[in-house]
Amino acid sequence: MADERLVVIGGDAAGMSAASQARRRRSPGELEIVAFERGRATSYSACGIPYWVGGTVGSEAELIARTPEQHRENGIDMRMRTEVVAIDLAARTVTARDLEGGREYVEPYDALMYATGSVPMRPDAEGFDAPGVYGVQVLDDGADLICELDSGRVERVVVVGGGYIGLELAEACRTRGLDVTVVDRSATPIGTFDPDIGAFVAEAMEKMGIRMVFGDAVTSVETGAGGRAVAVHTAAGERLPADLVLLGLGVRPNVALAREAGIPLGSSGGIAVDNRMRTQADGVWAAGDCVESWHRLSGQRMVVALGTHANKQGRVAGINLGGGYARFPGVIGTAVTKVCDLEVARTGLSEQEADLAGFRYVTVSVDSTTKAGYYPGAQPIRVKMIAEKRTGLLLGAQLAGREGAAKRIDVCATAVWNAMSVDEVLGLDLSYAPPFSPVWDPVLIAARKAFEAVEADVRADARTE
Repeated sequence: MADERLVVIGGDAAGMSAASQARRRRSPGELEIVAFERGRATSYSACGIPYWVGGTVGSEAELIARTPEQHRENGIDMRMRTEVVAIDLAARTVTARDLEGGREYVEPYDALMYATGSVPMRPDAEGFDAPGVYGVQVLDDGADLICELDSGRVERVVVVGGGYIGLELAEACRTRGLDVTVVDRSATPIGTFDPDIGAFVAEAMEKMGIRMVFGDAVTSVETGAGGRAVAVHTAAGERLPADLVLLGLGVRPNVALAREAGIPLGSSGGIAVDNRMRTQADGVWAAGDCVESWHRLSGQRMVVALGTHANKQGRVAGINLGGGYARFPGVIGTAVTKVCDLEVARTGLSEQEADLAGFRYVTVSVDSTTKAGYYPGAQPIRVKMIAEKRTGLLLGAQLAGREGAAKRIDVCATAVWNAMSVDEVLGLDLSYAPPFSPVWDPVLIAARKAFEAVEADVRADARTE
């Protein structure tokens, strides 16, 4: 019998990264690991689901990095289609329910890894729980949606919300030849981008034939025969017929089980953890979409639902559970996506976020090309930078462009992470050849313009003193 027992709730990125790291450091004789997953698959790419729905990815299997059988071969007792329904912190037990057979049973733990992920945000309004309304977060959701789209009875789709997942699903449905409308209460899509960059996204969607309804909120879902969704109603009085309604309002941390057990939550609504991924409940660790993270620039606690962070946080927790030492150093809000033929990316703070964090700043935007202008295939790109007044500290960057644009955000993310000024970014020794970049890379052009704006602001302040 093992010296200790680790129970893991959740079989995707954070949970299985933690389990795998702990197993690498401690043998089955030292640490028994039992993992519960309510779905049919483990260690899969949720971010790839829209591309599977749209046909870019050919099969479900391509999204799975490690199967339950592979985890079992690694010495992890992987229990599929089993949901943890209760946690007893005092007794150090969990109650699990076999979703196939209905049997409930109790399992003890010495350490508990909570990695339940997130759930789609669903408005508390009439009709949003009706058949034909889909939130897509886990692999099973993607399979159900594809089955629905393959049924032949769907021609019109309404996507409620213009966030990342909403737009990616809208594109997937449009690729299938469906009539698609996106409704969002904001003036531009993807609220983490500033409106001037968001406008590029809206334009790309409209060029693809997707109708975008902005500045309007969905108030209810109308149901028809059998209680199935048939239309969406908006605050402005529009009735949008729909054979299918998709939720694209973002996600919220799946913390109901933690709340019921008494595991403390943070101000963001996610589980409160320290930098080693320990919760405030003895013996309980947490990671992934269900926890809150620390933003390195704003100092704010926030929930960030990204597979990159889930895997990193799970790794940190697993190293610590295995007897090592690791800490999660925070986030800076880096994200990237492709909408139709447009690539958009961001890192650091947006203007609104910089305002809320109390920064005084300057902003610049530059237009350039992804390659030398004379080189075949050069595509337009816009880079926006936000720099702190006086210091020139790079606070954030956003970009939009065609093929070859998006991954430039990683240069900006590295600079933000290392607290570099725009003057320091301007001096970076970036690669150059005509097939890859103009002689002045768009990032360097933006940094130069930002530096000039900071200098101009300093001179203007000096004249008024």
